[in-house]
Amino acid sequence: MAVDTVFTNGIIAAREKYFLKDRLLRMCEVGADEAFRMLVESGFGEGESVSSVYEYEKLVLADSRAIDGFIREFSPSQAISQYLLAPRDFHNAKALVKAEFLGTDAGEMLAPDGMVSAESMQACFRSGDFTPLGGLGETILTAKQYIADGGASGAEIGAFFDKAMYGYLGKACSKKRMLKKFVADKADMTNILTAMRSPDAGFAEKFYVEGGNIPVSKLGEIFSGEEKALRAIEGSGKEQFLKLCFKAKDASLPMTEAERKLASYEADILSENKYDLKNSQPFLYYVFRRRAENENVRIIFACLLNGMSEKQIKGRLRGVQIKL
Repeated sequence: MAVDTVFTNGIIAAREKYFLKDRLLRMCEVGADEAFRMLVESGFGEGESVSSVYEYEKLVLADSRAIDGFIREFSPSQAISQYLLAPRDFHNAKALVKAEFLGTDAGEMLAPDGMVSAESMQACFRSGDFTPLGGLGETILTAKQYIADGGASGAEIGAFFDKAMYGYLGKACSKKRMLKKFVADKADMTNILTAMRSPDAGFAEKFYVEGGNIPVSKLGEIFSGEEKALRAIEGSGKEQFLKLCFKAKDASLPMTEAERKLASYEADILSENKYDLKNSQPFLYYVFRRRAENENVRIIFACLLNGMSEKQIKGRLRGVQIKL
């Protein structure tokens, strides 16, 4: 059930003080044990019991569960809940299909619960009855059939679920202008990244997801070089993103920066007008900031424990602008 946004925005305002903010950058500047002490003293992790820096992931997961709980309790609409949580369902379905095919335990491949609990999904795999999952169940059965017929690789199965996810989100968010824009823009960026990594246009077309504003025919121009590709997508608003991809490709580097742009896309868009957010926008901005902070904590400690430098760590953070 939708919750009154005025009430929710008041709760969000009260919780602003719990963001780590500048402490994230300070944690990059000290040793792992000192950074861990700072994290625990901040209250991050909802009071989860930990004893050493090597348990930082327990705090990250506890914070992630708290964010999910906030979404479930205070989401302004069903469409917003679906946008924020449903991608997990498609991820978990994909993980379970692949695990079944490989004869392994999905285990660590599973994400936290989305709109459907992972346990309920696993029960469907055990019983072979996917009707409780509705359209997602039909997607699972089709993917399983593709594998049984020997006509799909692991990458193709992954693309199959990505396509289904964007189709689902496109319908679920069709009446919410901002969410509809988010879906379309992320579909375009996903397709650009896919094309940039593909050996040819035919391969890119196979993995193309619907829902964006750039047709597959125009994406094919990526294989004709940067200049033609930019002309093909002119006016789409993805020109800078495409340039970022070509910059990495020309330097034979991974497209890490473009991936970060895609991952932090919603928070970046909302941040541009953070003082003028209205209706459900403060809720979305709060959730995406919490998720970005959660991921940054994971990045910081993974890097600290691997002996990376302060500059290297700060360069990997999401949504944090800093002069190095």
